[in-house]
Amino acid sequence: MKLIVAGATGFVGKELIRQAVSHPGVTSIVSLARRATPVPQDMAPGADLSKLKSVVCDNFEDYPESVKKELSGADACIWLIAVTPSKSWTIPWEQARKVCYDYTVKGLETIAQLPRDSCAARPLRFIYTSGAKAERDPSKKPWLLGDYSLMRGEAESIVLNYAKESKGAVEAAVAKPGLIDAPGKMSMAMNALATIGRSIIGIPKVDLSEVAATLIDQAINGIEKDTLLNDDLVRIGQKALAEQQKIQ
Repeated sequence: MKLIVAGATGFVGKELIRQAVSHPGVTSIVSLARRATPVPQDMAPGADLSKLKSVVCDNFEDYPESVKKELSGADACIWLIAVTPSKSWTIPWEQARKVCYDYTVKGLETIAQLPRDSCAARPLRFIYTSGAKAERDPSKKPWLLGDYSLMRGEAESIVLNYAKESKGAVEAAVAKPGLIDAPGKMSMAMNALATIGRSIIGIPKVDLSEVAATLIDQAINGIEKDTLLNDDLVRIGQKALAEQQKIQ
């Protein structure tokens, strides 16, 4: 399987690349980002870096032909490009919406229209990573980060609707993780703050490795359902990680 990881240099992207280079079901990885993708750390046995092709794109609203060529022929795309809730406070609203919504729409449209050659008979799997508190129903606007949550929900809806209207050319899913935890990578202060946030806002928790394992599993083996909630990410991720341990 040829897999595109859009946003490969981010928090989830790095772990996803680390797992993908060791996964026997992934034969080729295109890591798409604004900067070159670093070599994964702590790689598992069987890691094959020859699978990985770092593709730098400076403009996610206008893909150059050289980038399109590298993206062509993909079986699946895991979309991780977004502005996180914490960072949404620090940048202009127009920029946050452009990154979370406009880039997603343009990316999906661009990748879906590229030549796929021998894999054209199978649908392109597009997995959009959103968040547990993203809301698709405007009447249920959250009291905290309401505009941001609705905007992410709007992006979810357009991805799923695009797949429905593609006449089988695209199969889509939305992953909605809560607080993504990475044991050993968060300071005590950050852990304490996260615990308070989970208690007040009611955000569920999932491990970073579980999120990455789920996204890879769904890209390779097929999408279980169009909306993957936090509990689904934990369940599928734990099973996928256990299976990989057996192989390794």
